[in-house]
Amino acid sequence: MEIKIIKVTDKGQISLPVGIRDSLNIKQGDELFITKDKDAIMIKKVKREDFSYLLKHSEKVARKFWDNKEDEVWDNV
Repeated sequence: MEIKIIKVTDKGQISLPVGIRDSLNIKQGDELFITKDKDAIMIKKVKREDFSYLLKHSEKVARKFWDNKEDEVWDNV
């Protein structure tokens, strides 16, 4: 595990240390996934296959709510 202390700019931006970027092969234009849990954040490099899985899961959850028979009453309003 590598630990670094970084500062947040007045615009809310952070810089990833070179050693961490190099070890994770993070290049300009790469996308990062950020999550928040209570008082912690996690940043992870996005891999296309990770995002595809997340998208499929999101669609499945949304479809569950959209295909709700009780809400069909609003289709004719």
